[in-house]
Amino acid sequence: MDESVIDRAVYAELRDTTGAEFVAELVDTFIEEGPGMLAELRAARVEGNAERFRRAAHSLKSNGRTFGAVKLTALAREFELKGLDADPVRDVGGLAALEAEYARAVAELKALRNG
Repeated sequence: MDESVIDRAVYAELRDTTGAEFVAELVDTFIEEGPGMLAELRAARVEGNAERFRRAAHSLKSNGRTFGAVKLTALAREFELKGLDADPVRDVGGLAALEAEYARAVAELKALRNG
């Protein structure tokens, strides 16, 4: 089964509502800002700063939802709701999965943006 990383209906609605040029700008911004959000999550995990961790997860979740990045949104939402895990190893594993999903979303968004 071929599973799309980006929900095409959500992406198409965004494009139809805002225009292809604006969506391309949004995609570029997401690509530029995403690594910072992921770094913020990692730094907050290291510091044990639960509030900072939740805020970074919320930002990533919201941005992912904008484009229909379903799995990315779900992973970030889980971090937002759960907060820091008592066992940092679980968070580190989850962050690796989130980063991999972000990379998949970026690759698909680039392909969609470039038509």
